[in-house]
Amino acid sequence: MFVERQSAVGETTSQERRETVQSEERVLGHVVQCDGSRAVISAFADESEGSTQERWTVGKMISINLGATRTVGLVYAVGKSDRSWNPDVPNPIEVEVELVGEVRDSVDHGGKAIFDRGIANYPYVGASAHRIRSRDLEAVYDLAGRRSINIGNLSQDEAIDANIAIDDTLSRHFAVVGTTGVGKSTAVSLLMRKAIEARPDLRILIMDPHNEFAASLPDHCVTVDTSTLDLPFWMFKLEEFAEVLFRGRGTIPEEVDMLRDLIPLAKNLYRNPGAGSYIRRGSDAMTADTPVPYRIADLIKQIDERIGLLDGKADRPILKSLKTRIESAAADPRYRFMFNSKLIEDTIHETIGNIFRVPHDGRPVTCFEMAGLASEVVNSVCSVLARLAFDLALWSEGRLKLLLMCEEAHRYMPADPNLGFAPTRHALSRIAKEGRKYGCFLGIVTQRPGELDPTILSQCSTVFAMRLANEQDQAIIRSAIADSSASTLSFLSSMGQREAIIFGEGTATTMRMKFEKLNLKLIPGTSKNDDAAEGDDKDVDLATIVERLRNVAKPQQTIAFAEAVDTTRQAGDPDYRKPATQRVESNDDFDLRYGLKPATFGIRPQNE
Repeated sequence: MFVERQSAVGETTSQERRETVQSEERVLGHVVQCDGSRAVISAFADESEGSTQERWTVGKMISINLGATRTVGLVYAVGKSDRSWNPDVPNPIEVEVELVGEVRDSVDHGGKAIFDRGIANYPYVGASAHRIRSRDLEAVYDLAGRRSINIGNLSQDEAIDANIAIDDTLSRHFAVVGTTGVGKSTAVSLLMRKAIEARPDLRILIMDPHNEFAASLPDHCVTVDTSTLDLPFWMFKLEEFAEVLFRGRGTIPEEVDMLRDLIPLAKNLYRNPGAGSYIRRGSDAMTADTPVPYRIADLIKQIDERIGLLDGKADRPILKSLKTRIESAAADPRYRFMFNSKLIEDTIHETIGNIFRVPHDGRPVTCFEMAGLASEVVNSVCSVLARLAFDLALWSEGRLKLLLMCEEAHRYMPADPNLGFAPTRHALSRIAKEGRKYGCFLGIVTQRPGELDPTILSQCSTVFAMRLANEQDQAIIRSAIADSSASTLSFLSSMGQREAIIFGEGTATTMRMKFEKLNLKLIPGTSKNDDAAEGDDKDVDLATIVERLRNVAKPQQTIAFAEAVDTTRQAGDPDYRKPATQRVESNDDFDLRYGLKPATFGIRPQNE
């Protein structure tokens, strides 16, 4: 492979003591062609050379010596022009290199190697090419003093750490893409673990559709699932509430208009039980989107009164249909997390404080496990949580730092605008476009970037691209990377487990690396697989499975969500939490699900 054949093995330390004028024994080849972004190097290949470190291989970085500077290049193709091999004579080869930048020794910093992405002096024909030395390779990926975290090591040199700038990665959003089984979830778990160590003030909410992240962050997270989630229906905006009522199907405009008129009346009845007609005016006016409690009973009462009006005959079919939808949703056990509370209370402080970990009490991560959530309500819940995350960061004036991790993000933000749920798309787009100004960050995880809304992906300034086999997905990533690193993506379809190509604001230059190995117990999803393996020799408990299928409600303990609330206190205050107020015991003669007796719906109390 060397131009001079007399020495097959050179000194082990000469690469780190290279002088301006190089010994010809260390020359790997010479530049024979160069344009603005690429160069071709002429060299020799030989089977007899024993060290694989000294061979021309795809993916290796080389340096081209220009005296005061060294041009750094990435080998992306190696070949022989005549496509033949002769073992008896030196075989000339052509090495195609993509120019990445240049390294120079800084006079001001004691001769420290400094890397620059731009190229001031291009290689000339005949310039000597060498294997890059470790000192220059470290300079290529140096983050110039930015706060960094170590997430693994370089694929080219395992002795060199792979570091990313954590502040830039978070604040400008990031995406992790890769096909199934390449280690995306493991990489995300590692990134979150490292981010928490570097940023103790960070709160993380994970949209976990496969219920796998809680086991990977046992010391940092709390779990919220269908049995512990308490997200009252009155915290939903009108569009989100309508999505629940219509079970994900198209809404009927007339019924939605009725809800828009009646919900503010129900809210006023909750705040002013003895008040008469409600006139919406002034600064205290409420709308259907205002997060103020109201009772389903009051809403149904308003519908009953409208049905009974003599001048509302045309609206009766619409009102009856709407009433049926509301009662059906409130009675559905799958929507228990919305309508479970027997007494309607203003619990917004507890709900937000528990979901977004304010205060976090040493556990800043919330894993929202959605596997048991009804598919038609997932979009609404994700919309509510994304909207609340942005509003919390906005009104905290940047003091609250939130990271929203969206696993399987193409579910919520599909490329086809006719698919998905518009409010969810809008809420996540708002975080992507404006969130960094207020401390609300977005992390996208998907196996199909081609099915993801391109607007969302374009806002992710750092991309962790793992193995992708689909041509459309590769094209999406290729369109996002800088032209000077385009050839790096030729490895996308052949990268190994835990290996990724990182490009964007979070790294100095495009980097191919391998993620740090996690303990087997901390790999997402491992605990469930272990439990299943241990139970292989046991009988399947069919009764439990059927019970889960039917969503049978189990008696639940009183949880902190239903504590009495003082609206003058905020989550995080020392005396915020109070003892829970005494509950009204359920009685077989009364149905307190809506907060009122069913006998009072639209009926005047009779004198005894």
